[in-house]
Amino acid sequence: MATASRRWWALGLIALAQFMVIMDTSIIGVALPRMRQDLGFSPENLSWVFNAYVVAFGGLLLLGGRLSDLFGARRMFSLGWVILLAGSLAAGLANGVAVELAARAVQGAGAALIAPSALTLLMTLFGAEPKELTKALALYGAAAPAGGTAGVFLGGVITEYVSWPWVFYINIPIALLVLAVTPAVMPAGGARRGSLDLLGALTVTAGLAAAVYAIVRAPEIGWGSAQTWLVLGGAVVALAAFVGIQAARKEPLMRLSIFRAPNLAAANIAQLLLGAAWIPMWFYLNLYLQQVLGYSAFPSGAALLPMTVLIMLGMIALAPRAIGRFGPKPMIVTGLAVLAAGLGWLAFVRPSGNFVVDVLPASLVAALGMSLAFIPSLGTAIGAARPEEGGLASGIVNTSYQVGSALGLAAMGALAAAAGADPLGDLAALTGGYSAAFTGSAVIAAVGAVVAAFTLRTAPAAVAGTATAAESQAAGRA
Repeated sequence: MATASRRWWALGLIALAQFMVIMDTSIIGVALPRMRQDLGFSPENLSWVFNAYVVAFGGLLLLGGRLSDLFGARRMFSLGWVILLAGSLAAGLANGVAVELAARAVQGAGAALIAPSALTLLMTLFGAEPKELTKALALYGAAAPAGGTAGVFLGGVITEYVSWPWVFYINIPIALLVLAVTPAVMPAGGARRGSLDLLGALTVTAGLAAAVYAIVRAPEIGWGSAQTWLVLGGAVVALAAFVGIQAARKEPLMRLSIFRAPNLAAANIAQLLLGAAWIPMWFYLNLYLQQVLGYSAFPSGAALLPMTVLIMLGMIALAPRAIGRFGPKPMIVTGLAVLAAGLGWLAFVRPSGNFVVDVLPASLVAALGMSLAFIPSLGTAIGAARPEEGGLASGIVNTSYQVGSALGLAAMGALAAAAGADPLGDLAALTGGYSAAFTGSAVIAAVGAVVAAFTLRTAPAAVAGTATAAESQAAGRA
């Protein structure tokens, strides 16, 4: 077991991993117009600079979690950074569309190894101390909004004052630093006997990737198109085959009975709906600031800072105490309900609005809800699994959040377009479309609160400042 000092240094690397995985989804936004000009992207294909990363990330997360369990979390954590470094270098050097998209997919594959192994390492390092586990999860969770906001800032600064390839090159020194420090601070762990279940890995990766592909592609080609439904049908067939394979194998990639663990399925549903509500809000709030209020990229990133700061403070200072006092279920339900209220408030944005009246108060309410719901749902989902299946549980919960995010963003995109959100149209129609997206996101969050209230089992509140009951149970088994 690592010393106390080493454990907190290791947590810093784990939080940095979460920061980088999220930053890599947001840092490219401002650079896209120049990438289009230099690399020859068509307007239709430009969004795939983002989508290629998301499809690979979402499709490979379960495999990444299983590899972490079989071959050791530290080994997969390091391998993920090597792959991310290689993808980042290739993305920056790319001289054409195909190379750029392939490099982004490689980055997503690296992130799919980093994310579940990072959570497994966190549970290994802090699982024996429930108080510290809750604090560690809070710091890990706070790194995500920090990465999203930093990506907007850095993307604008780098594109404006350096050049767009550096939005990818910035990953390289960070990856080298992590690879140098990881052996000194991370627990070594070890390989575990077991088969990899390559057929199961192939079918679930294909099924998840096809589902995410269809979801992110549907707003471009239409939800009613034959291509959308053929790809979705293929995803269903692949995932059904995966379930059948898992039921038949003695050593499956994902033990289906894992979902019998108390609260694991319910907590993953909460994470899925949380992502489906939160990511569209973040996306369309940024568009409202830029396309309706007339903010440029850098000021729009600054406008998101109050919300980001509140989320980080809420996750680090408020959520652990609230979980210790009230238990995880009340916090998940309350957080989703508060998020729904904030999103509903954002739905009243006006074409002639301003930041102080139309954005700031509602976004802070939404941020408070996110900070209350994220940590207990994440901790419950991971803590409900067996210690030896921590990587799998981490892969499942990451998959739930990412697929929920993709599904929510695609659905809210269709809703916004149906309500008149056309960048070439008038401001009233554009605002009406964004308002519809905020309303839809509010409904998703409200549904999440209701589902959590009826599906999560009530766990007794732990002593003030301790982890959730599920986390404490997992720590005791470890």
